[in-house]
Amino acid sequence: MVWQKEIDELNIRLEMASKMGGEVGVSRQHENGKLTVRERVYALADPGSFKELSALAGSATYENNELVDFLPYPRVIGTSKINGLRVLLDGGDFTVRGGAGERGHGSKPSALKYATQWRLPLVRLLDAVGGSVRTFEQLGRTYLPDSPGTSLAVDLLNQVPVVSAVMGSVAGLPAIEACLCHFNVMVKDTSQVFAGGPPVVKAALGYNITKEELGDHRSQVFTAGVIDNLADSEEEAFEMIRKFLSFMPSNVWKKPERIETDDDPDRRDEGLLSIIPRNPRRSYDPRKILEHVLDRDSFFEIAPHHGRARITGLARANGYPIGVMINNPNHLGGSTDGAAGEKAMRLWSLCDTFHLPVVSFVDEPGFMVGMDAQNAGIVRAGARMVAAQCRSQSPWISFYMKQAYGVAGQTHHRPTGMYHRYAWPSGKWGSMHIEGGVSAAYRRDIATSDDPEARRQEIEARLNAMASPFRTAEATGGEGLHGIDIIDPRNTRSLLCDFVDMAQDMLDTQLGPPIYPYVP
Repeated sequence: MVWQKEIDELNIRLEMASKMGGEVGVSRQHENGKLTVRERVYALADPGSFKELSALAGSATYENNELVDFLPYPRVIGTSKINGLRVLLDGGDFTVRGGAGERGHGSKPSALKYATQWRLPLVRLLDAVGGSVRTFEQLGRTYLPDSPGTSLAVDLLNQVPVVSAVMGSVAGLPAIEACLCHFNVMVKDTSQVFAGGPPVVKAALGYNITKEELGDHRSQVFTAGVIDNLADSEEEAFEMIRKFLSFMPSNVWKKPERIETDDDPDRRDEGLLSIIPRNPRRSYDPRKILEHVLDRDSFFEIAPHHGRARITGLARANGYPIGVMINNPNHLGGSTDGAAGEKAMRLWSLCDTFHLPVVSFVDEPGFMVGMDAQNAGIVRAGARMVAAQCRSQSPWISFYMKQAYGVAGQTHHRPTGMYHRYAWPSGKWGSMHIEGGVSAAYRRDIATSDDPEARRQEIEARLNAMASPFRTAEATGGEGLHGIDIIDPRNTRSLLCDFVDMAQDMLDTQLGPPIYPYVP
């Protein structure tokens, strides 16, 4: 064979690259309970589908023009398929210099440019530190922070689905990349996220802290909500990535695909008749409602540990992908606080970007009140929700199950066309709760009566008699889209599936980047 020598050299170089940072680095990775980047790629991608780009990038050592050593670039990039969907994978290799790319150490094609040009979903497998002062020594100078790639990363959010999986300790730019996405996940016990690690904290603030205390799932998933979902293992993280991408189109110029389902769109579950207790002080399991209405086993919850007053996620209705939210009466009584509001807005923006209808199941007591909520800025958070709601372009359908009060109550449907809303007979609504409102609006009347408590109860009873949802239906019947239809709860699934089917023609007219850019 004429070129056998070169083919042999190619295979030698590929073999060197496959060893990543060497036996010591690979062993340390495994000892820390983590897979190597190549093991991750092959575990996530459909078998045999990964095609690496620039596999020979790195730094080589030569003696007499003969290759004696090779250290690959600390990232593995390539195309693959995930459940048949072609994606671009970009994985950090922590076994090579902690995953940090340094000057003079080869280069890889820009994953951002490649994903943009080919309109491919991007999946980041993050296991890398940020910048290093070693670079200053290599350059012989410092440099101004400037990364044109950041604007590419932001632009990409309006074009293709982007997923970030935190698989180790990430700081600096990789930490920001963890959030420049539509969905992110981290692995319990083996991953952390921080702007600057423990040494940086020590230098800046003077105290010692472990990387776990600083940035593990306790702070980033449960407290701050920086990361959406928590996986118990890397394998579970890969399954979450597959699940999320199953609801997404490959890019904004396409619609998400419908799948065949044997779940009858006209299914009428008897459990819906009694799931809302007549006693308003009794609670219920909102996830049971989703089980009764959505396609069976289709709900994928996003950010279940943060902003828990609203449950949000993706699901299917008669096989079509949809965005879903429902109030959670078991946390803050379902009242929307700032964290729940942020979560809801991200869902709306996701649905706008990738052409999914929004489905809201409403039991909204109102925005959270009290000093904690006030100090956390609930009023401005509420204003931001109203603005985001008004900008939404997705078709919306809302089912008012129990209550919808105040401005928070209005954030469950689009204020302009392309929405339907239905109410169960258990629904009540208004500008505010009658019980609290009576004490404010009738304060003088109550205070001057012979029996203030009896007078208060009398007024409340009179107003509660007017709170029947049927009276609202009578009064708004001629208002078209602004009216409301009272329905048998068992018909909820049928109406939802019909609406989502009808919405498809409208979504066809919205293909392309969203009018209002996605904000992570």
